[in-house]
Amino acid sequence: MKIRNATAIALLLIITISATLVILPAAQAQAPKQKTYAVIDAIPNPVGVGEDVLLRFGILQPLGKEDESWKDITITVVDPDGITKTLGPFKTDSTGSSFTIFTPDKAGTYKLTTNFPEQTAPSTFFDMERGTVILAGTVMQASTSETISLVVLESPLPTYPGSPLPAEYWSRPVDPQLREWYTVTGNWMTRPDNALALYNDDAPETAHVLWAKQLTTGGLAGGLWGPGEVPVSSETGDAYAGKFIDSVILNGILYYNRDDAKVGSNGICAVDLRTGKELWFRNNTVLSFGQVFYFNSFNYDGVFTYLWDTSAGSTWKAYDPFNGEWIYTMTNVPMTGTRVFGPSGEILIYQIDYVNRWMALWNSTAAGQTAPGFSIELAASGSWGAYYYGRLVHGSTIDASDPRCYSWNVTIPAGLTAGSSFFTPILKVYPDRVVSIDFNQTRVRVWALNTKGLTKTSTSTTTLFDKTWNAPSEWLQGSNTLHYVGATNEVKDGVIAVWSKELRKHYGFSVEDGRYLFETDSEHWLDAYGWGNVEHTWYFAYGKLYSVGVAGIVYAYDAKTGDTVWTYNLTDAYNEPVTGNNWWGWISIIADGKIYVGHLEHSAEMPMPRGAPFICLNATTGEEIWRVNGMFRQTRWGGNAVIGDSIIATMDTYDQRIYAIGKGPSETRVSVSPAVLPFKNSVMITGYVTDISAGTKDDTIAARFPNGVPAVSDESMSDWMLYVYKQFPRPANATGVKVTLSVVDANNNCREIGTVTSDANGFFHYTWTPDIPGDYVVYATFAGSKAYWPSQAVTAFNVMEEPEATPPPTPMPESIADIYFVPAVIGIIVAIVVVGAILAILLLRKRP
Repeated sequence: MKIRNATAIALLLIITISATLVILPAAQAQAPKQKTYAVIDAIPNPVGVGEDVLLRFGILQPLGKEDESWKDITITVVDPDGITKTLGPFKTDSTGSSFTIFTPDKAGTYKLTTNFPEQTAPSTFFDMERGTVILAGTVMQASTSETISLVVLESPLPTYPGSPLPAEYWSRPVDPQLREWYTVTGNWMTRPDNALALYNDDAPETAHVLWAKQLTTGGLAGGLWGPGEVPVSSETGDAYAGKFIDSVILNGILYYNRDDAKVGSNGICAVDLRTGKELWFRNNTVLSFGQVFYFNSFNYDGVFTYLWDTSAGSTWKAYDPFNGEWIYTMTNVPMTGTRVFGPSGEILIYQIDYVNRWMALWNSTAAGQTAPGFSIELAASGSWGAYYYGRLVHGSTIDASDPRCYSWNVTIPAGLTAGSSFFTPILKVYPDRVVSIDFNQTRVRVWALNTKGLTKTSTSTTTLFDKTWNAPSEWLQGSNTLHYVGATNEVKDGVIAVWSKELRKHYGFSVEDGRYLFETDSEHWLDAYGWGNVEHTWYFAYGKLYSVGVAGIVYAYDAKTGDTVWTYNLTDAYNEPVTGNNWWGWISIIADGKIYVGHLEHSAEMPMPRGAPFICLNATTGEEIWRVNGMFRQTRWGGNAVIGDSIIATMDTYDQRIYAIGKGPSETRVSVSPAVLPFKNSVMITGYVTDISAGTKDDTIAARFPNGVPAVSDESMSDWMLYVYKQFPRPANATGVKVTLSVVDANNNCREIGTVTSDANGFFHYTWTPDIPGDYVVYATFAGSKAYWPSQAVTAFNVMEEPEATPPPTPMPESIADIYFVPAVIGIIVAIVVVGAILAILLLRKRP
């Protein structure tokens, strides 16, 4: 109500003032004048030498329109030595102010002053805050700000300390103040170009499973079936009816299509990526892709997230990832073109008509701004953008064919041609260009069109390059079949490539200038099978081209020279593969300097070959980081593995379950016996280290492991996961994890007393003899591994003081009898004995 009244007053003032100006004779009419108030500020202040300072300047009066500005503003700077320099001239934004960066190079005090020159107001503006009207043509009088002092110190100022990356189990949401965590919190909106998943810099380095969840009926059917009487399993969706397709990960939540052909059961399922807990389910909806859209407007910054259902063709529906509720609908979305995400996550569709020579860019943000009641002028400038986007776009139906939905529409040079991949014209989009490649058995043509700086007012664009390369004669002589390989994600040193099926070679061309770059060595003859990248994966990443197909050999080529850097064979020890000596390979994900390769087939026969591998390779060297056989069999026609928050989620076509792979939480327990003991005796320290990932709480697993699932070493992980989650035989050689034992003794000294390794039951023990009496606190610490986050447990015991030595007994005092009588008696007896002996001798001598 206040805003309406203020607007009415403003209109009345405008009408009144305008009428007065009309009535006045022309000779007497003078432009009104307005006093201005120039301002200056420096942030931070004080600051260190060589550090950036944000200088904020302008006047307090704003302007009438979003695209207007005050001009020719300068800042006078007097340095500590008295030397004066002028910064500018600058122009402001519509608020009347702006900023510039200033870097002082001397210690001392700088003097700063804003100078606003006289100029006229370009349009009428009602300042609601001040309740005043500034008319178009009003003379804005010159003004000078107060002079402020900027204190510059010799030493730099402290900055906000960065947050270390997670060192223990973590979850969503992540507080945005932990900015450095952006490197490990990536999303998966759709399969990215070259399967390169950014911001997953702690991608799994073991096969450790966080949880398993049944997607649909799966596993061994039981009994023997078919003419051959063989054991068979549930259908996998291969071929042509794939499952787990178009899965999405946003903000630590996995979204996937659940379609098991049951009425009312098909739809989008949302589960917690760390626990597998189902959060919500929406019936009769198809998940096509996700979107993270950063809306940066004048008054509002923030991200909107969407799940898109495009199954109805040109009608797209957006849903809220938080609860699955419908948000808005776009109709008449272009059905053809190359769809990409823009720098802020907006959906862009590049459309080219080579016959009629035009190229246009459809933009979902522009489409949203055509919502009923949405002011395109206000939103385009941004001041009310987020308000309109959140309140008017949401809940509406938008006609996406409106011309305003296009960022630009330009004429292109005549004669351009493009090859196709799966009946879709080839167009690789870069920030400043679009590149295409056309090829046949006699030549390869590579061209690029400039898109840098194109706007709604642009009418045409130009060719950056257009080059043709004469193909080897063998292409024609051998009737070679050619396929589009793909292109790098970067322009610098970028490559776009084609594949000769019969020669089994890749041919690379520059996306910088179109020149021919390389021809690779021939791959194994089995890689000639299949229809291009229907049966192969060819991806550019980390300066290399990675290629794998039916032959089961991963090739890594240098993307500049085409030289083979390394190879890796998907071998099998038991001759299970049916398409060759190696497992047919497929690259599922590239992330964090690693390549995740799985196995699939076009349409596997029953019984399926056992032991299909899922492998993690070092992208630089080809070294095997980990491999598990028979755990995560991929799907050809469904959706392969996806990754977000550095956790992989994948369907397994052996048992039709979804598995989450990543580093999980652990639990350490410790106890001592006896709890109280005499000094110089020993104490027994025992405990367990267990895996407490959500999957271990499953009823069936908890029943098998009533004392918890033991934590095992990284080297034991692959076979251990088969045992825990797939009921394979218990590994005979599984080993546990290292535990460090420390104490804080009675003197408050902390010291390590030993290290132990738990066994395959998670159990550890250690005998130790305390060296001083008193209370002890014992810490058992598992530092974590590539599979587990760390954990610690604590307990205590007491060592009793040593008892004092017992003194010898005190002798009884002697009596009078002991002193006089007893010796006298003894003396008399001795005397008698002596006298008796003498008499006996004398008697013997008297005998004759």
